[in-house]
Amino acid sequence: MNINEALQRFLEYLEIEKGRSLKTVRNYKQYISKYIEFSGIKKIDVIDAESIRQFRLHLNRQPGAKTKGQQSGTMKKRTQNYYLIALRMFLKYLMKQGHKVYSPENIELAKTEARHIDHLDVTELQRMLDVAQKHQRNYAIMHMLFSTGLRVSELTSLNRDIDLSKDEMTIRGKGDKLRIVFLSPKARESVREYLNNRTDMDEALFIQEGPRVVKLEEQNVSLRLTPRSVERLVKRIAIEAGIAKKVTPHTIRHSFATDLLRNGADIRSVQMMLGHSNIATTQIYTHITDKQLREVHKKFHNK
Repeated sequence: MNINEALQRFLEYLEIEKGRSLKTVRNYKQYISKYIEFSGIKKIDVIDAESIRQFRLHLNRQPGAKTKGQQSGTMKKRTQNYYLIALRMFLKYLMKQGHKVYSPENIELAKTEARHIDHLDVTELQRMLDVAQKHQRNYAIMHMLFSTGLRVSELTSLNRDIDLSKDEMTIRGKGDKLRIVFLSPKARESVREYLNNRTDMDEALFIQEGPRVVKLEEQNVSLRLTPRSVERLVKRIAIEAGIAKKVTPHTIRHSFATDLLRNGADIRSVQMMLGHSNIATTQIYTHITDKQLREVHKKFHNK
């Protein structure tokens, strides 16, 4: 079977059968196409250990992403693994369809270093809230992020018709999966106050502000905040709050998970609230809470 035809069918399978987002499908296409282009393979039954080995060498020698205009060595192992995971899934799909292809189990992932999880302590979070309180929208965004643990893309996709009479709402997350998230009284109150002062008709919960908004409204362009805009906003609030570490919406999501675990939540519940399909993803947070357990043990049981 022609490999490009097989790839197209696989991408359609991801979209229709697996319910993957268009962004995810595009990423898989990019990763697998890179292997096809590099190897020059035309047929699926020609995929073999040597072509994959050569591809891994190729990835490992690729330049890393630029940081502040500076090249940061070679491609990160974690990034290399995205390509290998996509290739494994492609081969698993082909096997499921009855094709005799190279076993995906033979593709080993690159070993990666343990991820460093930055989070905010209670004092840092309060400092950010104090800064954000000067601005209704920003204050509501900060409370929503910490109360719900939403991904920034999930936050920006929310519409203003959310029911604030309830302390929970259903959101559509990664992989088009539904999950329930919970709103604190302060989150509900801050969002309600923000919406009460809105004069526009845009359906988005959080929108752009400033002089250009009137022009956008006249052109009937959506005012919805983008994930990138929220990232810039959070970064700006953190700097104004005097926090030296890099703070992103994902840092607040980390803080949400860490706070739950430190206060006794079980890891399965945290997994459900974060919308992780694999509990291994949630387990990265236990490294942080393990330190606290060690301190408790030392204080009360160091005999």
